[in-house]
Amino acid sequence: METVVVARDPRDRPRLHAALAQLAEQDPLIDLRVLPSALSVSLYGEVQKEVIEATLAEEYGIPVSFQESTTVYVERVTGTGEAVELLGEPGNPFLATVGLRVEPATTFSFALDVPVESMPMYVYNRTTDFSAAMEGYVRDTLSQGLRGWAVTGAKVTMTASGYQPPGSTAADFRKLTPLVLMRALRDAGTRVCEPVHRFHLEIPAGATSAALALLAKLGAVPLSQQAGRFFEVTGTIPAVRVRDLERRLPGISHGEGVLTYAFDHHRPVHGAQPSRPRTDHNPLDRKEYLLWVSRRVAVSGPAL
Repeated sequence: METVVVARDPRDRPRLHAALAQLAEQDPLIDLRVLPSALSVSLYGEVQKEVIEATLAEEYGIPVSFQESTTVYVERVTGTGEAVELLGEPGNPFLATVGLRVEPATTFSFALDVPVESMPMYVYNRTTDFSAAMEGYVRDTLSQGLRGWAVTGAKVTMTASGYQPPGSTAADFRKLTPLVLMRALRDAGTRVCEPVHRFHLEIPAGATSAALALLAKLGAVPLSQQAGRFFEVTGTIPAVRVRDLERRLPGISHGEGVLTYAFDHHRPVHGAQPSRPRTDHNPLDRKEYLLWVSRRVAVSGPAL
């Protein structure tokens, strides 16, 4: 889940940014995202809002409020896509050639499929250093896919490389990679997937019918059941529905229900694909990206 954190006093926003950045360093799972007009953090659950709120108030002296929590989705690659930008061709302002192929995979992997002589060894010293650097550029880019969600599970292969000594630098490869990778990703396509939790619910036997009806309404799938003085059911439920289950449970169980849950897997979203605002300089928009990178107005080249 994630939520927008708002300083109650707008003048505290710079201090709030610094405080959340420090908290994110201490706990990387907080994952601070800086939006044009807001600050967003990831959450383990609703209780963590109270923890963050108390920490900001007590340790940093910043009163805050939170917007409604939303679900964090991921994107998965659905096909194979390739793209290349050649050094010296019109529209490529960088002193580098980068070619990348993207394929579906269950986990992330990166590989080089280019000759050693095409790598600028005077910049990276060793092929392993060049590979590690390119992998880092790719990982950073895939933190926001076609619809703004992190791309999980992708095989990325570098298929072309080139440089022009002594002018080519690491920055040329770092800045060109997002343009090439997002073109390849658009060619491959992605599908947004939602998190699904595995849950265990224990309620008084008299609330069994109401509980099963509620679970069905929320899209839960019971996998095992055990009847007795208390009725127990284990299954899966979309993460976006867990909050509804938590809210309704006390009423149907007369306050005696016990619910535990944890992330289990992701599954494709059916229907409209949700998206979220980007926090990078949008390599999906070539002109916007190059204007930011070069700080020049006159930028030309083929659209993505």
